[in-house]
Amino acid sequence: MPGKVLIVDDAAFMRIMLKDILTKNGFEVVAEAANGKEAIEKYGELKPYLVTMDITMPEMDGINATREIRSMKPEAKIIMCSAMGQQAMVVDAIQAGAKDFVVKPFKPDRFLEAINKVLGG
Repeated sequence: MPGKVLIVDDAAFMRIMLKDILTKNGFEVVAEAANGKEAIEKYGELKPYLVTMDITMPEMDGINATREIRSMKPEAKIIMCSAMGQQAMVVDAIQAGAKDFVVKPFKPDRFLEAINKVLGG
């Protein structure tokens, strides 16, 4: 069930990697954002079907951005992707409304598994 995706990560190489995985699997990457503030703006404009969200970013972190997006659209589908795999971060991300959490570095299969789970596939 591919759809439009917004990739949010402050690391350009990570955005490139995620875009590559997504486009090879039939998803359309409609935008990329380097921080939480950009993510909220682009989400409001483009209303993507799915968001991949980093946690640690400048200006606004992914957890606060997730809260903001979910306040705009409670059914927003957001997958957190972060190197910060500590239990507290995972709990914060889920409480903020993330549907799944993928710890970096990850294999493409694990990322796609999270997407399929979130999209109900």
